[in-house]
Amino acid sequence: MSVPPPPSKDFIREIIDEDLASGKHAGTVTRFPPEPNGYLHLGHAKSICLNFGIAEEYGGRCHLRFDDTNPIKEEIEYVDSIQEDIRWLGFDWGGHLYFASDYFEQLYEWAIHLIQEGKAYVDEQSAEAIRRTRGDLQSPGTASPWRDRPVDESQALFVQMRAGEFADGEKVLRAKIDMAHPNLNMRDPVLYRILRADHHRTGDKWCIYPMYDFTHGQSDALEHITHSLCTLEFENHRPLYDWFLENLPVPSHPRQIEFSRLNLNYTVMSKRKLLQLVTEGHVSGWDDPRLPTLRGIRRRGYPPEAIRAFCKTIGITKFQSTNDIALLENAVREVLNREAPRYMAVLDPIRVVLTNYPEDQVEEMEAVINPEKPEDGTRLVPFSRELYIEREDFMEDPPKKFFRLSPGREVRLRSGYFIRCDEVIKDDAGEIVELRCTYDPTTRGGENPADGRKVKATIHWVSAAHAIDAEIRLYDRLFRSETPDRAEGSFLDHLNPDSLQILTGAKLESNLAKVAPGETVQFERLGYFCADIDSTATALVFNRTVGLRDAWAKAKG
Repeated sequence: MSVPPPPSKDFIREIIDEDLASGKHAGTVTRFPPEPNGYLHLGHAKSICLNFGIAEEYGGRCHLRFDDTNPIKEEIEYVDSIQEDIRWLGFDWGGHLYFASDYFEQLYEWAIHLIQEGKAYVDEQSAEAIRRTRGDLQSPGTASPWRDRPVDESQALFVQMRAGEFADGEKVLRAKIDMAHPNLNMRDPVLYRILRADHHRTGDKWCIYPMYDFTHGQSDALEHITHSLCTLEFENHRPLYDWFLENLPVPSHPRQIEFSRLNLNYTVMSKRKLLQLVTEGHVSGWDDPRLPTLRGIRRRGYPPEAIRAFCKTIGITKFQSTNDIALLENAVREVLNREAPRYMAVLDPIRVVLTNYPEDQVEEMEAVINPEKPEDGTRLVPFSRELYIEREDFMEDPPKKFFRLSPGREVRLRSGYFIRCDEVIKDDAGEIVELRCTYDPTTRGGENPADGRKVKATIHWVSAAHAIDAEIRLYDRLFRSETPDRAEGSFLDHLNPDSLQILTGAKLESNLAKVAPGETVQFERLGYFCADIDSTATALVFNRTVGLRDAWAKAKG
């Protein structure tokens, strides 16, 4: 009997295997290093699943470290939300929560070390002048007139910078590397700038702040990170990452490895564009269910297991590509099909009166909660003389392949009875307002009658006397274009005007009154829906999470 080959590993795990086998590392330490200047989105989820996933697989640990070096844009609100989102995804950092601001004193001392080694200097050029003299890919940069100032003078000025003796932007500290280097990041990058702004953790203790490039690698080294995993846009920063580690007395030398970021069609991942969508009112906020933020998809009803499964499916590569959002939606369906309880809801109701059913009678029909989980058992659903069915489940003059309810035709009510339509009632405008039907009492529970007749359709229903009202928010893809980032014109030109439809006349099975905000259920035959945070005991609101099948694929086909 042949043994199947082991599953292939991505290139990052292969590197880790090699490092462990060679004895370079005795274990693995990874980190997830968000900047606390916004909310996490699906792109971050890929990095979270990678870093925390590797820690779990290799018996190592993953640090959560906030790169909080820009107090102008950072808020404690984001620190709290990021921790909440990571835990929602199913990961935890244990006791390994860190902040770059924890290392400000050490970073300052290392900046002094570079100055004393002749590898950093205080520059008095403006930010614009530094940009202008940096050069480009075809021409070298121009050295600052202060590049060769004496070490003692640079050190004294840097101390004065920290003491607050200069105005914001008046001076900066730059590394002294190579103004003709082919990599622009190596052309004397700025290490510190003067910035008077209250920091969410250090208050007004500091008026100089280190730049991200100077902070990140040294923070990794202080935490003894073995593999510093980041997306491909940082590939050109790796020589600078290594230069700092090689020129400072750091306690360890992590290895930076880059992988492709997560891109999805029919959406945008840019922080700037997401902010624009929020601030200009194109969406209701950062937790709008149409956004790819983790807060948005959680409010929409996406389960964390589906996000983890999706990240595993798309894998880790070095190649930039755009993933089909249908893969994500299918991962959501797979989880919810296994886990979500079933209920009945009628979104566009039409009244049905069973003329031969006793007026005051109410029965309780037994219905399966989830056929995928028999252990969940059954629920009782009230049945009465007057019901609601979906308007689209009836046609007065149906085409040949329409098998649902029509005049003279029978259908099965799910977990109910066979009913036949006998009469159609219309209003003065000719709109159908009521169907008068008869039921077969021998078919209780949807059983086939003794005479052997069969029906070709089963439809869902809700007892009118017991129905609860709800607002239903039908969310769809936010953009019409598969690639709104690259489509003609502004990305805003490609917003989908039908990305949100609100239905106010829906009628729901009474059991849905007990569903808590944040819980996702299946509305039988309709899709998966999540009770929204706007729901109250007297005013239910449900968001459509995803349909039972990919309606977009059907439309394109």
